Parts: sequence; C-alpha cells; structure tokens
Amino acid sequence: MMDISGDYLFDAPQRLVWDALQDPNVLGTIIPGGKGIELIGDNQYSTVLEVKVGPVQGTFQGKIALSDIVTPERYQIDVDGKGAPGFVKASGKIQLEARNHQTLMTYVGQAQIGGRIASVGQRLMDSAARSIIRQSLDALNAYLIAQVAQQAPPVITTANAEVVTVPLASVAVPVSSYQPPSQMALALNVARDVLNDYIPPKYQFLALGAGVAVIVLIIVLIAN
Repeated sequence: MMDISGDYLFDAPQRLVWDALQDPNVLGTIIPGGKGIELIGDNQYSTVLEVKVGPVQGTFQGKIALSDIVTPERYQIDVDGKGAPGFVKASGKIQLEARNHQTLMTYVGQAQIGGRIASVGQRLMDSAARSIIRQSLDALNAYLIAQVAQQAPPVITTANAEVVTVPLASVAVPVSSYQPPSQMALALNVARDVLNDYIPPKYQFLALGAGVAVIVLIIVLIAN
C-alpha cells in the first residue's frame, strides 16, 4: 500500500480551479501519459493511461468515480485501473481552500499496486508517483494561469493619467498559451526527481560527474 499526500498552491481563484478539476478535457491533457478522459455517467469517467516506470511500461484502462462532492470545496476520488503492467486501485480526498487570489489544494489517499509495475520496487514507485503528481499539478497550474490571463481585462493609462479598464472584445491582448507536457519532459523530470530522492544534495554534484552514465540509463529506461 502506497500513501499519497501533499499540497499545492494554484495561481488561480478557487472556482476556476474547481471547474478545471471537473473538466475531463482539461484533465485529459494535464496528466502525463494520459490519452483522454471520457464522462460515462454521473461523476463517472473512463480513461486510458500510458505508464512508463523504469523498465515497465504499458497501457492502463481505468475508471474514475467522484463522490462526497461539496462544490467548490472537496470531493472523494476512487480510481480502478488494469492493464498489461498490472493493476492500481486508489482512493483519496481532495480539498480546496481560497487564499486571496490563489487556491491551496490538499490531498491525501492510498494506492494499491500489483503486477509487473510493482516489481520496480516501493522506493522507485514512491518517487515516480510523487513526480507524476507534481508534474500533473504544474501542468494544471500552467493551464489555469493561461485562463486567468484570458479573463483579466487589460488596463491602460490615458494621457490624463486616468486608469481605464478596457473590455477584452475591444482590444487584442496577447495571452499565455498552454502546452500540455510531453512524454520526453515527463521522463526527464521523473529521472531528475528519482535522483534527488536517492542521492543527498551534497553528493549530487558527484553524481553529475562520476555517475552520469547511471542517470542516462534511468532516462532511457523511462523514455523507451
């Protein structure tokens, strides 16, 4: 059994974060390896996920169920996935709390993993899971920042030093564009995070020199 817990501060208001978490089109792009999420019933979703952890890789078919929903504050999530690499069953609770113009997410849960994917070892699984969660939340935050930029009306200063808010429809405003994470970026970041977990910071400069071959091997195993 693997414990999953943590928190994340989004640069967007609570309602915008909540709406994104309920949008399968958004979630299908921010999850590394995700091949889309489809709504199949009330708060019921199906998903396909390509997993690459160490030498184990393959496709998972999964179902996601949301319950105990209190909009826009919290919900329970249950995941059941199966595939050639093995199986995963997970459940957890997600809580959102407004922090001025930001939103703090806290999450806690447990995951049971079996099959070939469990053969890579508990420590590597823990590191990879934390890395994938962090990258997913980073990608969601990037999406939210782009949404905030699109919604914020531009402000201009007139010749009389008056501050005027201009409707978006009347002026062309460059906004941030969201790009979903690539598989290569996922692999590189997982390798980096695993390195950080396994090697104390004061020795990492040695690993970059004497152990560069090991780092390359980890990247190749995850990326291929």
